[in-house]
Amino acid sequence: MLFFLYQENLFFEVISMSSPEEASQMPSSSSPPTMHFIGKKEDIMKAGRVTKQMNGCRDVLVLYHQGQLYAMDMRCYHSGGALELGDIEEFNGRLCIVCPWHKYKITLAEGEGLYQAVDDPTAKPLRTHWRSKGVKQRIHKVTEVNGDVYVTLNDSKDAIESDTYQTERFRSVSLKVQTKTKCKK
Repeated sequence: MLFFLYQENLFFEVISMSSPEEASQMPSSSSPPTMHFIGKKEDIMKAGRVTKQMNGCRDVLVLYHQGQLYAMDMRCYHSGGALELGDIEEFNGRLCIVCPWHKYKITLAEGEGLYQAVDDPTAKPLRTHWRSKGVKQRIHKVTEVNGDVYVTLNDSKDAIESDTYQTERFRSVSLKVQTKTKCKK
């Protein structure tokens, strides 16, 4: 017997088994990843940046830049800086968000940390170029469906440095700092 479930513009087929033997013969599959509604694309385009807490535990920044939507952990992997306040710049042809606290550069598409390297420090003049430190910021998948924007959280089990700032302990400290900053203005 087949049933269909409609949720958030997606259809899922639900199969009812008549016996445990039938169920054991079916290949096991994990449930599809959850798509979290962020907002209307036109609203995100106007705002440029939107932040949202998902699953009660992950703070995500959604950016619209040069016709493209990006999503990543909201706080910088280095020291928890508020990336929603960072500038977008291009480094060696790669779009990056620059953390406003310590100027760390993070690629929008991959979440790589970039740094300026010098191959030969004795050469004059110094010749520098941009290199990757590897993936440091967790990037999430953005999907647009009929003008609505959704984010599917990156569920990789591998630890990424920005995961450090996705804890309740940091969230409460961050809120206190933000409140003090607002009071000083």
